[in-house]
Amino acid sequence: MKKVEDASSALYRDIVACTYCAPHLAAGPRPIVQFASTARILIIGQAPGARVHASGIPWDDQSGDRLREWTGLSKPDFYDAGKVALMPMGFCYPGKGKNGDLPPRPECAPLWHDSILVLLPADRLTLLVGSYAQAHYLPQVASRSLSENVQAFESFLPAFFSLPHPSWRSVGWMKKNPWFESRVLPALKKEVRQHLG
Repeated sequence: MKKVEDASSALYRDIVACTYCAPHLAAGPRPIVQFASTARILIIGQAPGARVHASGIPWDDQSGDRLREWTGLSKPDFYDAGKVALMPMGFCYPGKGKNGDLPPRPECAPLWHDSILVLLPADRLTLLVGSYAQAHYLPQVASRSLSENVQAFESFLPAFFSLPHPSWRSVGWMKKNPWFESRVLPALKKEVRQHLG
């Protein structure tokens, strides 16, 4: 167990020191990630926004508040690396584009994800938050819409749970898709409770 913890700590130090994408990051590199070898819940999101880049705390914004509400996770549990790993598709803030934030840097996931995944428990629950995470980890359904993937969440269990991104846009999306609140969220909270122990 000690060796795994040492490997986890060493990997974390390597990741937060990463400058691989620096030439492409207007705000500069600041990798933001959270994990430990005992985390049985893994949340894979998109990439940090400007506020998270400034604070250095993952999901430290309204999207994070909404995600915690959806999952039923308290802040102490959410930010306990021994319980919850937070691994975005891109670890650094990619900057602003014409229609919101730019996509996650494509170099990041191939560079670091496998090294983190091998340290986590095999029986973990992975929440795929948004289209980037779903396209990467559910390539067999990448051609389907995000709504279709979320509606079909049961077909990805027990390993994965598909979710929309909890940005402000999700408020309108939820109104158009009432099944999300009535059917998906209760199942999500149940799965999270079971894996949290």
